[in-house]
Amino acid sequence: MKVLLVGGGGRESALAWAFSLSPLLKQLDCAPGNAGIERHATRVGIAPENIEALVSHAIAEAYDLVVIGPEAPLVSGLADRLRDAGLDTFGPSAAAAMIEGSKAFSKEFMARHGIPTARFRVFEDAAEASRYLLSREVAYPLVVKADGLAAGKGVVIAQDAASAVETATHMLSGAAFGAAGGRIVVEELLKGREASFFVLSDGTTSLELASCQDYKRAEDGDRGPNTGGMGTYSPSVWLDDETTRILRETVVAPTVRGLAAEGRPFRGVLFIGVMLTDAGPMVLEYNARFGDPETQVLIPRLDGDWLALLHACSRGELGNVSLNWRKSASVCVVMAASGYPGAYAKGLPIEGLDEAEKLADVMVFHAGTERDAAGRVVTAGGRVLGVTAIGTDLVAARNRAYEAVDRIRWDGEHHRSDIAADAIAEAGKR
Repeated sequence: MKVLLVGGGGRESALAWAFSLSPLLKQLDCAPGNAGIERHATRVGIAPENIEALVSHAIAEAYDLVVIGPEAPLVSGLADRLRDAGLDTFGPSAAAAMIEGSKAFSKEFMARHGIPTARFRVFEDAAEASRYLLSREVAYPLVVKADGLAAGKGVVIAQDAASAVETATHMLSGAAFGAAGGRIVVEELLKGREASFFVLSDGTTSLELASCQDYKRAEDGDRGPNTGGMGTYSPSVWLDDETTRILRETVVAPTVRGLAAEGRPFRGVLFIGVMLTDAGPMVLEYNARFGDPETQVLIPRLDGDWLALLHACSRGELGNVSLNWRKSASVCVVMAASGYPGAYAKGLPIEGLDEAEKLADVMVFHAGTERDAAGRVVTAGGRVLGVTAIGTDLVAARNRAYEAVDRIRWDGEHHRSDIAADAIAEAGKR
């Protein structure tokens, strides 16, 4: 198969690695890729947001499959354009991707279909939002979300009315996230344990992927600002069989069924971020694509061919597929630039990559890297690497991941030291 992978982050690095192992693969191109992805794919110098150029390139090259990684081109309709051109494409239509592209839409969708989620209000006017946030009907802390895409950074937990009003006003002014903040969602803060649940859907048939757990805060102990994700592990120790059954019946089925009923059949991978509350699992958010860094721990655990699987999904053939997962565990530790998720330096040489990858069962997925004029791998993003390891259990996988992390260095490198530690402690109680 001749394949085009769209994107250039850690998610795409993991997918490129997986595709490279498939006996079906004849040629893999990646637009635009990064310094790690180029080990597995030929880089194509087209940005994911450049829809016209991507469509023209894909048609000219007559790819057998196009896999779209990031959310922005999905929301902009890249999958629609490619399918209209007759190309098999993995990724939902723009209409279906609205489940991620607009938090207001997703909340209202959940309300229409009886899907459990936090109570919420939607605002477009700062004065109206302020009156509500200062009223007696509001309990703090609460959550303020930018409606549109904000690279995982458009969610703020406001501890009191003053900070909530400031956040809402800042978002609605356009100063924080531009047009993405032109509408906001204000919702109650759910208490419990977060978990990540992924489902492949071809519009009719759904297949659950392995469970995993993400860490959003920048610092150990879940402190500091929210990020796009500082690490993850799989399987989740919090999603038991009964909770999974409840999620399947109360969230997954009505979501896939509801999207189809509204003329938005979902074909791709649906991420469901859930909070495991005392009242049962409740949906925090949807994503219309693979998570990052969750993909990095899901990819190595499948006992099968990811390329064949995503191709079957793109063609509406999941009914003929069964999934098998290795009994191993996996852990990913994100190595980030100093200052992330705020301002950070780029172009810093990275040392120790080869030494880290000499370790058995270790994969270093590149999220924000490039090569400088001297050919050295340098930092080019906030989240730079996703150091991933597999092991017989979480303890073994975690130890191996951090052993690899210790071999990699650059000026100002930052990572959390507690990824999966809470899961191991919880497992030890059982």
